[in-house]
Amino acid sequence: MKSNTTQQFLTRRQAAEFLNLKKSTLDAWATRGGGPSYIKMGRAVRYRPADLLAWAENRITRNTAEA
Repeated sequence: MKSNTTQQFLTRRQAAEFLNLKKSTLDAWATRGGGPSYIKMGRAVRYRPADLLAWAENRITRNTAEA
């Protein structure tokens, strides 16, 4: 993996890999909402690893009733 400064922003494909999800899942969430925050840079979409981790942490549940 690249150094922190060059790896500060992830593409949607890299973000999906980071979360162990399909890219199409992130595509759908970006359209419908409910997915992790991302940054628009012109037409480019980028994710910060810290935002991905925070989003995942907010979804921790103990049982199906909490989900």
